[in-house]
Amino acid sequence: MELRFYEDPETGMPHIFRHGVTEEEAREILARPVESLKLEDDKRMALGKTFGGRHLCVIYVPDPEPDSVFVITAYEIRGKFLKAFKRRQRRRGS
Repeated sequence: MELRFYEDPETGMPHIFRHGVTEEEAREILARPVESLKLEDDKRMALGKTFGGRHLCVIYVPDPEPDSVFVITAYEIRGKFLKAFKRRQRRRGS
């Protein structure tokens, strides 16, 4: 899968770096999301756990080009959001 990343105008680097997420971690979540949800417009949210054990949320939009996405942001899931995510996974038996 081809990934493009939103670049932070101040740094010129992918915005996900501000949240401590690497490009490879975002790729891991998008390759095997535990949950995938539709948001407003064409945006989607992928939730999952990296090979390193971090729970992440990746917000993206599909690119017009096949098998390609534009990653807007990604961040670590924490607090109530993480508790709810884990609870849903237990209910599903995942």
